[in-house]
Amino acid sequence: MRITRLDSSQVDAATAEVLDTYQKERGNVPNMFRTVAHRPEILRTMIAHFRAIMSTGTISPKLKELVIVRTSQINRCDY
Repeated sequence: MRITRLDSSQVDAATAEVLDTYQKERGNVPNMFRTVAHRPEILRTMIAHFRAIMSTGTISPKLKELVIVRTSQINRCDY
């Protein structure tokens, strides 16, 4: 059994706003956020955590994204 990935038309207004914001900012909504959208309260805390990691510190967000991609490659993770 797989957990479906939701889009803005399948969630409440507050969750749709979160997903739409990511769509506008990134050009896509990460699948992990679309899956966690089944639990909006968890999605909100996850987004806050993700934003804190990606938007603070001395390393650029672009480099952080590259580290994430490379870590996935090393671990042979298709995601």
